Amino acid sequence: MVYSIYLKNGTVYLPAMVNQGTARYMEVEPVAVVPAADTVALRRALQATISKPNDFVAPSIDDARKPAVVLKYSGDKSWRAFMRGTSAWEISEKEGKFRISGHRIHRKGYWEPDPDQMIHFPAGTSLDDVIDRMIAILQEAAKQ
Repeated sequence: MVYSIYLKNGTVYLPAMVNQGTARYMEVEPVAVVPAADTVALRRALQATISKPNDFVAPSIDDARKPAVVLKYSGDKSWRAFMRGTSAWEISEKEGKFRISGHRIHRKGYWEPDPDQMIHFPAGTSLDDVIDRMIAILQEAAKQ
């Protein structure tokens, strides 16, 4: 399972994710949009989004032509405009182990995992503990 989380101007964007096979995921609707400062709403949105499995949806040629689903909610006209001022994270789970990965912008202009922002949770860590840590990260980042 993999889920993207974006923070821009104090607002958190949580798109649903579908699995397209061979470690490819696509962001789809619904997209939860929540103020980072609202801990209760943020926890509810993270629980609702992350508790759903990544359903399989076969990729299509049209997928590459569609604008990113979060643009509709952020009001940005392009992915590059959305990236400006946005922080990105990913929560993933594999074999019962969760990981939060912060991302940085590569010099070529795309997001890449930042090894300095990776948090590996031990097996058996509850989703609620991962969500609590993610909320702390988001709220701290929103203050900066």
